[in-house]
Amino acid sequence: MPLLRSPDMSCGSWKPTMVTQGVLWVLLALLLQPEPGTASLPLLMDSLVQALAALEKNAEPGAGAPVTEWPLLAPGLLDPLYVFLLDGQHLLTAKLGAPELSPELQALISELAQHSVRGREEQGVVLAPDGSTVAVQPLLAGLQAGRQGRRAVLIPLDSRDASVSTGALGLSSPDTHSFSPNASVKSPTTVDSLLGVTLARNLGLAFLHVPQIQSRPGLGTDGCWDQLSDPRNFTLLDPENSPLTLAFLNGALDGLILGDYLSRTPEPQPLFSHLLGQYYGPGVAGNSSLRSNFRRQNAAPLTLTLTLAQQVWGALLLLQKLEPEHPQLQGIGQEQLAKVATHAATEFTEAFLGCPAIHPRCLWGAAPYKGSPTLLQLPLSNLYVHHTYLPSAPCTDLAHCAADMRSMQSFHQETRGWDDIGYSFVVGSDGYVYEGRGWRWVGAHTRGHNAHGFGVAIIGNYSARLPAERALRTVRLELPQCAVRAGLLRPDYALLGHRQLVTTDCPGEALFQQLRSWPHFSETKKRP
Repeated sequence: MPLLRSPDMSCGSWKPTMVTQGVLWVLLALLLQPEPGTASLPLLMDSLVQALAALEKNAEPGAGAPVTEWPLLAPGLLDPLYVFLLDGQHLLTAKLGAPELSPELQALISELAQHSVRGREEQGVVLAPDGSTVAVQPLLAGLQAGRQGRRAVLIPLDSRDASVSTGALGLSSPDTHSFSPNASVKSPTTVDSLLGVTLARNLGLAFLHVPQIQSRPGLGTDGCWDQLSDPRNFTLLDPENSPLTLAFLNGALDGLILGDYLSRTPEPQPLFSHLLGQYYGPGVAGNSSLRSNFRRQNAAPLTLTLTLAQQVWGALLLLQKLEPEHPQLQGIGQEQLAKVATHAATEFTEAFLGCPAIHPRCLWGAAPYKGSPTLLQLPLSNLYVHHTYLPSAPCTDLAHCAADMRSMQSFHQETRGWDDIGYSFVVGSDGYVYEGRGWRWVGAHTRGHNAHGFGVAIIGNYSARLPAERALRTVRLELPQCAVRAGLLRPDYALLGHRQLVTTDCPGEALFQQLRSWPHFSETKKRP
């Protein structure tokens, strides 16, 4: 189990609760330490749901805080900001019983209790059924904040003021309007408890530490699991990474979305295990749009740039008050905090929420590239749109989309004799884009024109019908605007259907007629 820092070592305001927290610290160390030689369950979201269900089943009525609120959140609760925003003093003094869990579940809880990045190894994450990797700590923190009800928590005047004054948080607060980093803007006086523990704090610290965080063409480094059927280890693809990984952002968004849902749900609220089972399955309360596949779309109205900038600024201010000796915040003034908050919020909303979620090749089981790939000369001038024709049916979940990708790659390599799957990217109807040859390598999608544009295909036959609206939006807006922002595609790029350059019906009559109405549609391709 990771060593936990005693709160009084970094923030004098927590000394009155040192004894209570110390007792809990010892209790947690005893509870969460797995038995020697115990094998953990696979790091799947289903395993987490199983652990939560066991905790909820063993919870005693009237025992104070629900038992699910503390085993997985324990490391976070010992962080002063989390204690402050989640009313941790009340939680820490609640009557807690140690539930009887199997050694496997205890080992799992220990493994997922804290999110961290060590070199290229990311820990505290699980593989969800939709193929995304999710950090557990921000997810559970969001659920806890939502269960309490979203609150506007006052920032104390100085580090000695440990009182927590809160008010109900409506759809807007006085601090979330007309924000820009200049002297005329008042610094925030409150922090949204939900945004603070899920996204705002870590987003601010990450950009304070590395101001130019970026990956091409989005925000948040992805990685690969050692095996998909029994995942144990997750390795990041980019050696130059930060703790603000794709898995962390996924967990933070899921915690924010579900926490907001809980804050608006009347009693009796659903059990955490039941809620997660729906969210990472068919959809919450029968709503197929309220599930993990569409987290970016669902989080967008909860993280408007101006609102998020104010909350990031407020979270950094609060952390500065609670931990005066925090190494990243010493000597940082209001103006610099405001600039960091604005930059972080803008990058997040544009480079993350504004980009589609792209599953890497390792997730769909890609075979190795044959031969030596050729680098593209970026930025490119064109975007070529295809339909796959075969497979003819849209794919709506990871299993079918991944199988379709493998089938197409096998056909292209074994039958066509190509080095790899031909397309740069393939769009499913499950809310995800699947990486083919990607942003760097010349594809085999539009004969005679492969080096001049990216080839993007939508899985299905669209001769007589249109793809799902979410797939159309990805090709029309999200993927190209993300590539333009990253300098991979020229701002004046031309969008063309495959049939305009090669003798073929692709991308199907129905889809092609739709393309003709899009802003960047062109009758002829642009020269490099």
